[in-house]
Amino acid sequence: MTGSRELYKFSRIPATYLAVVFVVVTSLSFSSRMVYLSTRIWFGITPEPTCQPRTHVVFLKTHKTASSTVLNILYRFGDSRNLTFALPFLDHLGYPSLFQARFVKGFNQNRSKEYNIICNHMRFNLPEVEKVMPNDSFYFTILRNPNHLFESGFFYFQNSALAFRRAPSLEEFAQNPHKYYRPNERYSHLAHNVMWFDLGGNHNSANELEQVNRTLRELDATFGLVLLSEYFDQSLVLLREALCWSLEDMAYFKLNARGKSDVPPLSPYATFKLRQWNSLDWLLYSHFNASFWLRVAAYGKARMDHDVSRLREMRRRLGSTCLLGDGPAADNKVIPPEIRPPSFGKAKILGYALKPNLMGPTKEMCTRMILPENHYLHRLMVKQGLIKMRHRMAEPVVKEQHD
Repeated sequence: MTGSRELYKFSRIPATYLAVVFVVVTSLSFSSRMVYLSTRIWFGITPEPTCQPRTHVVFLKTHKTASSTVLNILYRFGDSRNLTFALPFLDHLGYPSLFQARFVKGFNQNRSKEYNIICNHMRFNLPEVEKVMPNDSFYFTILRNPNHLFESGFFYFQNSALAFRRAPSLEEFAQNPHKYYRPNERYSHLAHNVMWFDLGGNHNSANELEQVNRTLRELDATFGLVLLSEYFDQSLVLLREALCWSLEDMAYFKLNARGKSDVPPLSPYATFKLRQWNSLDWLLYSHFNASFWLRVAAYGKARMDHDVSRLREMRRRLGSTCLLGDGPAADNKVIPPEIRPPSFGKAKILGYALKPNLMGPTKEMCTRMILPENHYLHRLMVKQGLIKMRHRMAEPVVKEQHD
């Protein structure tokens, strides 16, 4: 009787509505795959890996570290293969609170491990991540020179971090941070050891060597790879090997970057003071900087140089195919609103203008490569929402057949 009632409810859904959902979802899946295949054909790329590509991936997205570019790479990889993302309700996974599994949209309704990739902003909390992701997931993150990160964040987070708003300039904040900083304010972490905070630590804790070393050992045991923003191409080559993906999966245009005119130089004294102020971030960065170069040495210098050259040539060819000009647009007003990046604080975020004659899969490929993260996130939410709707609609019929 239960199966009959389910079938009756299902039969009341208009056939035309079911058909529309099926066509839209099938079209999204087909177009994603066609974009991927056309990229390979366009650039004459043959399959590289002989291993099995990893499709269970955890990326801890840190702030102002080129993580938006990595996010786009993951979005495109998963999108082209119709993988399932653990997506947020809005634009982040409960940040700045420590991550909870319930921050994943739909997790409470279906607690089976159906997710392939989790990659949106969160404050790392391993036990809760393990509730969402399969046991064989590959964990990685990205770090950046803390002084460079801080300079970028000072302008980018003006609307969030009150400490930055109080300071007349970055130079003055750096020389006397305690004058402007309040440890218990919301978003205070953006102005103090933000990478340590993103990885789950207390940004205001004392620099106690035993505790720091214990945390670093735990992170070593969890993360299979830590990328470095300053050596982004080398990082992607290592990531390609770790994930057993092909090199064109790593092709990218730099996203969420700000204009050079927004970056004022700091005095040597301010640079020194910032290193003291963000001491936990410096310990974190120094530790993984050392392990990064051990990975590069194991990969082989000649091999690394060759693969980095290939990646850069691929990016150059993609740029000549996709972009109007040889880099970001000088004026964001020439960029259509649907692909124009938002700006934050006092930072002008650069975007790209596409060539006007692009068509079909090539246009779609180029568009996906330059989509701001919130625009792409919305696409994935729509796509996965429709896919889940189709599965829910079809499920009663399947049950009836097996009864």
